Amino acid sequence: MSRPIGVDLFAGAGGLSLGFEQAGFDVAAAVEIDPVHCAVHEFNFPDTAVIPRSVAELKGSDIRLAAGIGTRPVDCVFGGPPCQGFSMIGHRVLDDPRNRLVLDFVRIVSELDAKTFVFENVKGLTVGKHRQFLAELVEAFDAAGYQVGQPWQVLDAAHFGVPQHRERLILIGAKKGLPLPAYPKPSTSPADGKRAVKDLPNGPTCSEALDDLPDADKFAALECGDAVRTKRYGEPSSYAAELRALTNNAWHFGYVRNWERDVLTSSARTTHTDISRRRFSETQPGTVEPISRFFRLPPNGLSNTLRAGTDGARGAFTSPRPIHHRYDRCVTVREMARLHGFPDWFRLHATKWHGARQIGNAVAPPMARAIASKVIEALGVAPKRPERAINLGDPKLLDLEMSQAAAHFGVPAPNSRRDRKSGAKKRKQEEIEEARQALVRSAHG
Repeated sequence: MSRPIGVDLFAGAGGLSLGFEQAGFDVAAAVEIDPVHCAVHEFNFPDTAVIPRSVAELKGSDIRLAAGIGTRPVDCVFGGPPCQGFSMIGHRVLDDPRNRLVLDFVRIVSELDAKTFVFENVKGLTVGKHRQFLAELVEAFDAAGYQVGQPWQVLDAAHFGVPQHRERLILIGAKKGLPLPAYPKPSTSPADGKRAVKDLPNGPTCSEALDDLPDADKFAALECGDAVRTKRYGEPSSYAAELRALTNNAWHFGYVRNWERDVLTSSARTTHTDISRRRFSETQPGTVEPISRFFRLPPNGLSNTLRAGTDGARGAFTSPRPIHHRYDRCVTVREMARLHGFPDWFRLHATKWHGARQIGNAVAPPMARAIASKVIEALGVAPKRPERAINLGDPKLLDLEMSQAAAHFGVPAPNSRRDRKSGAKKRKQEEIEEARQALVRSAHG
């Protein structure tokens, strides 16, 4: 029996795609408007049709054509559309043009005649007047012929083996007449004791996630690149061993990737000032450094929720990465990926800002896998491990600037002040700006 087919909308770098693949799906298509995200998705999922367009421009038939699936049934459509426009008191929230993409999600689920769907979004949609949005969304799915599992649930990645508290609203639905997938139950209890679940094993800590990784500051090559060949890995925890693909079940029901285990990737260094390093050293684990407002990771606890940061529209490009628990520096993108549940073969964009935002915007793959496993169960499919391994894409995809990525996919380049010269010069500009902001905050502290 062939593997069930999934389609990822608003795919980003592919947190949901990875989780669904690991649960036993073939992700046939990934729709993402940002060409830089598209390039990273193409690298990690070379067999998936990446569609670099807005869902507003697409029909279900367009996705079928691009994915080459013809009339084969689509088993699940999943994704997290951006949601805005909640200030329209007294009006239907989904009538706000800014929320059009949410209705496009419903439309594409219907046009693909998908058996099931998974809608993920911010926890804030469950609070106050935002609940009106959810009520209207359930109505929209009902009108399209789909039932939604209720009450909807907010899931925390820390309950699914991730060393980070990260809550996301999850709606699961099915075509009327088909079995409705259940919500997954927690598999781990957070190591910090917050929101603990009785009788479940503790999930991984920050120390267990990071301590086997070589220190990026020890490699001069990482001053102007994001990868270096090394054998300086330490003894891994069971969590780290899985992310390094050292365990029998590391690939779950996903495709084995051919990759170089002795290359440390997504690890470009950050040059901190001596002043910053001194402040970081004085910050106790589990507390916030008062000037930068960066959180210092507790070795025996969990990371704070990793954020995507902001772009130039808000005055400065930021990628708020926590402070390492062992070193007086911010964590690297690879270390962020470890805290998020991404395996080491999975690579992000070579620049720290893009890489950090790709992680900050992603659903933690272990939680996505738990959700997808319940969908597989409702579909009545017994997942099987694929027999073939696949090669990752061209590493050049990870270095593409916005305009270059747009040219690669043959689409217009979005207007972006971020699209600057690549390489060491750009990284130096990031570091200078980071130091400048720290000095400004210190002067006003």
